Amino acid sequence: MPGDERLVVGPGRLIVVSGPSGVGKDTVLRELFRVEPRLRYSVSYTTRAPRPGERDGASYSFVDEDTFRQMVERDEFLEWAEIYGQRYGTSLQRVRDAVERGEDVVLKIDVQGAARVRERVAGDAVFIFLLPPHPEDLRRRLKQRATEDESSAEIRYATAVSELAEQEKYDHKVVNDDVERAAREILQIIDRGRGRISG
Repeated sequence: MPGDERLVVGPGRLIVVSGPSGVGKDTVLRELFRVEPRLRYSVSYTTRAPRPGERDGASYSFVDEDTFRQMVERDEFLEWAEIYGQRYGTSLQRVRDAVERGEDVVLKIDVQGAARVRERVAGDAVFIFLLPPHPEDLRRRLKQRATEDESSAEIRYATAVSELAEQEKYDHKVVNDDVERAAREILQIIDRGRGRISG
């Protein structure tokens, strides 16, 4: 992967949230931003098509393959990865601008991306892994999602199980057994790093 420029974090911080497909990352993060709107969400770029309800510039920045490739060549990504045949990337400039303004930036990225961020970030970053109450919950949630056919869902489930093995590389693990509780636990982790206690 081209580009080895280090991202120096500060005065804001970087909060990296990963977890297997189907664990409910989007739902938990929506609740997290509801209870703490001062957090900044880093909108990723992707080459995949929008899903129902997703908005360009809010859910993701949707671009074509050629645009994404050019961004890679210009080293515009803090990290990027190909997942299930589609590309996803985090804008280096968007993150740098936000942390320099003193904002705490939340990245929702997969385990590949998190590994790349660990290599490139210098400063205050915290890595949080979101877990299901039980691995079988992932299979059920992926089938309920109904955004892929059954064979694709099974591929995602197999990948999700392998991703669970990466959890020990993270600073904190949070179980998504209840969306509100999981979001508040993540906020408490963030607040502890700031020397505050969240109620």
